[in-house]
Amino acid sequence: MSARTKARRRAMDILFQSDIRGEQIPTILAAEAKRAATEPAREASWLYAREIVDGVIDNQGEIDEQITTFAKDWSLERMPAVDRALLRIGAWEILYNDEVPTAVAIDEAVELAKEFSTDESGSFIHGVLARIGRSN
Repeated sequence: MSARTKARRRAMDILFQSDIRGEQIPTILAAEAKRAATEPAREASWLYAREIVDGVIDNQGEIDEQITTFAKDWSLERMPAVDRALLRIGAWEILYNDEVPTAVAIDEAVELAKEFSTDESGSFIHGVLARIGRSN
């Protein structure tokens, strides 16, 4: 598994944890930074995970607006928390990270959805992110 794939998984965990448990993201990030500092294997993925989470937080209004616009008949509140996190990560990569091709951002989000969410989540996430990608 690539460092970026691990980073996306870590970013998903952080966003999911904040969403479900109501924990503040800075608190979660501080704990993750401490863990990464003591585990060299985590350090490679930590920097990109942090970049993703910071990017999602800094641009959450625009990201959520894009998701809501292209998630036909689905509000953010109705979506499973994992799907919300993955859509935010994928949308951030599509909209704000020129280093990641749109197809890669979509594929990575879909693969994580297949692993961590419902049977229908992969195709749902693919459709929403593809529409975001085509609109930008």
